[in-house]
Amino acid sequence: MINRPMYIDKIMPYVDTPFVKILTGVRRCGKSTILKLIMEQLKARGIPEERFVSYRFDSMEYEGMTAKQMYADIKSRLLPDEKTYLFLDEVQEITGWEKVVNSLNTDFNVDIYVTGSNSRMMSSEIATYLTGRYVAFRIYTLSFAEYLEFKSRYTAVGDPRLELVDYIRLGGFPATHLQAYSQDEIYTIVRDIYNSTLFSDIVKRNQVRKIDQLERVVKYAFNNVGNTFSAKSISDYLKAERRALDNETVYSYLEKLEKAYLLHRCSRYDLQGKELLKTQEKFYLADTALRYAVLGYNDSTVAASLENVVYLELCRRGYTVNIGKNGDCKVDFVATRQNEKLYVQVTQKIESEKAERREYDRLLEIRDNYPKYVLRTDTFAGGNYEGIKTIHVADFLLSQEY
Repeated sequence: MINRPMYIDKIMPYVDTPFVKILTGVRRCGKSTILKLIMEQLKARGIPEERFVSYRFDSMEYEGMTAKQMYADIKSRLLPDEKTYLFLDEVQEITGWEKVVNSLNTDFNVDIYVTGSNSRMMSSEIATYLTGRYVAFRIYTLSFAEYLEFKSRYTAVGDPRLELVDYIRLGGFPATHLQAYSQDEIYTIVRDIYNSTLFSDIVKRNQVRKIDQLERVVKYAFNNVGNTFSAKSISDYLKAERRALDNETVYSYLEKLEKAYLLHRCSRYDLQGKELLKTQEKFYLADTALRYAVLGYNDSTVAASLENVVYLELCRRGYTVNIGKNGDCKVDFVATRQNEKLYVQVTQKIESEKAERREYDRLLEIRDNYPKYVLRTDTFAGGNYEGIKTIHVADFLLSQEY
């Protein structure tokens, strides 16, 4: 197993506290492995393996299990005189798991870790049964730094600026970088992740009948990463294609894709009015490889994928990320984390002095002293212009300064 300290270092301080540790994220992003890494950390602290009890509820072994059966089974395995460490993987497969976990956490000497891959992990039931008793950790696919570490296990890693090209194209699902897979092999794995998420977490769970409509909405969203659009935009597009679909249905599909962690919603923030805007949002993918595995690779989409990569990195680092609206100007990202804030423009390359000026002027219009970045991938990525830092995207992703 390859360590992922970005998450382990956040989770370990909560060991032996009364909080249930909940790990969520898209399928195959590495949640199960992180549970194993936590077990290894606990073993290193001297906790014997017999005090660990683990379940993987997406196994056929537990199909049809009820909440009462789950409670009875786990209860029978608890140690009578010592703390038991419970690791419950894909726990959302058991309807009513929240009550079970709450009862176990309240009534027994346990330390509980759970994972899940869809919105039922963050539903109202959790708020009802686990209020104040849980801490949640969002797990993402590999960061660029993690990708380079994974890749270094089976091949020499070159200049990070060149490696960024492969990272964008091949994505960061951990399973695709355990050995030297070809691009076709990687996309086969990613398509399997996409299909299992779409049909298990969306179609089957929500009893979606018109699967072709759902897939058209998916492909529109995937094809418009980095563009602002609305449910009406998709509805109008489908109507023009003689595939009528009302706004509410489109919105419902987008919401389901978001709840399955395939899509991330990025709302617009009015920097002058200091408020979130409810129209013309952007959606970013859980991983850039999803787009290419489903729609095929196209060089013209790299600029949008760069935005996607930067968006996810800011999220990994704990920022709340919005699109910035400053009068008539657009700022790619406004990222806030407690009392910190930064502004980011992302561009693949700048073709002219006029285009360059436009990128910087958008940030210069913002009259505050928070850090401002222009991220690019050309050879001129570097330096400082009137307090705005110009950085190569690869260097930004690997930086520890923000």
